Amino acid sequence: MIEPLQVKVCGLTSLADAEFAAACGAGYLGFILHPKSPRHISLEGFRSFYGRLPKRTLVAVTVEPSADALLAMREAGFKRFQVHFRHDTPVGVIRSWSSVVGAENLWLAPKLPPRADAAVAWLGLSKTVLLDTFDEKLFGGTGRTGDWPKFKRHQQRHPATTWILSGGLNPANVVEAIDESEARFVDVNSGVESSPGVKDNAKVKAFFAAVSRAEGTQGS
Repeated sequence: MIEPLQVKVCGLTSLADAEFAAACGAGYLGFILHPKSPRHISLEGFRSFYGRLPKRTLVAVTVEPSADALLAMREAGFKRFQVHFRHDTPVGVIRSWSSVVGAENLWLAPKLPPRADAAVAWLGLSKTVLLDTFDEKLFGGTGRTGDWPKFKRHQQRHPATTWILSGGLNPANVVEAIDESEARFVDVNSGVESSPGVKDNAKVKAFFAAVSRAEGTQGS
């Protein structure tokens, strides 16, 4: 039996947008704590509405954090920790993140150049890996689609790991993306926005409708 497609709506900055995403079917709500992101939200801002958020898995999105920063995110109420990092980061650093939050809660988001693959050494330190579009300057958030065949190859080679497809997904291309990548978990951000950090309800609704269509075609 094919498991339902999982969806994370990321770059949330308001309670209203989080509530609408959850109502449409998002099982995971992502909040970007990286100060350089145009969708940045501070821990203080997150705490201001944390108690009113829908009962969904809350994901802290960060870049190469310190152990203290991860602990603060966990204390604020986050359950998963999506860590973006350079692909040549020492394994010892990744191991330190895993030791703080646990491999089951750590989502690794490596900044993989086109010819680089995810290191096997990472996979024992995290149960989940998110593959985003590579950019020389940015840690995700490019708004451009990524290498879907590369994603498919990783997922096939390492089936024990949960793989999340990210990068430039929107209502118009997510069916094709799922078909070509065979992703079972997708992450959407700028593709459902009216401006950075502000979600467009019509686009969010259309995205989930498209995901439902993709589910209907898989395995047929």
